[in-house]
Amino acid sequence: MNTSTTSTHNGGWLLGLRDAAPLLGGYIPVAISFGLIAIQSGLSPLQAILVSLLVYAGASQFMFVGLLATGAPMWLVVSMSLLINLRHLVYAPNLAPWLTRSRWWPWLMHGLTDQIFALAHNRLPQLEVGQRLGWYSGAALLAWGSWVVGTAVGAITGDWLMSRWPLVGQITPFALPALFLVLLAPRITDLRWSLSLATAMLVAMLLALSGLSNVGIPLAAICGALCFYLIKARGSHHV
Repeated sequence: MNTSTTSTHNGGWLLGLRDAAPLLGGYIPVAISFGLIAIQSGLSPLQAILVSLLVYAGASQFMFVGLLATGAPMWLVVSMSLLINLRHLVYAPNLAPWLTRSRWWPWLMHGLTDQIFALAHNRLPQLEVGQRLGWYSGAALLAWGSWVVGTAVGAITGDWLMSRWPLVGQITPFALPALFLVLLAPRITDLRWSLSLATAMLVAMLLALSGLSNVGIPLAAICGALCFYLIKARGSHHV
């Protein structure tokens, strides 16, 4: 690797770290809340950290520990986790045109989250070809590391936090929904997105009230997506 290539790769790393740094303000508090909820659900601090290291799937992790706490069978826990993560089948084709050839991509895709996808979809086309691997590596590893550190803080200091500030236990379950609401808020100005989000929320609420909260998230997401594409198809047909 020549000097210019090395410089370009290092420049990509620094850009990735810089672009992903604002994510820490959302990742760390949510990860701390996951660590707290995990130990409240019966996991040890080590188990909670391993979940964030190996699963690293945000909403799926919260659902994972929630289902375990209710004694759900393992087949349901695994199938629901996979169903929620099916969204990555949509992410991959959108990023594929900008991924340069490298044997590292299959490993780095472990770091693909909703937020990293949003950043990568916007930034990769703007970067030089030689910067893309470095950029993604820096952004994904910084986000992953912050998630693991936040989980460790929540899991290890959870008992102390709960005894010192009991209100924390009531606030932390809202951390993940708040993060996703922040991501969705800019879309509410669009009628199609607003109707789709309203549909998903209504379905999720009805299923939760009916005692079907375990399948509420994936079914609500499917209904919201169907609403979005039905409106889109109808609009295209009228045009």
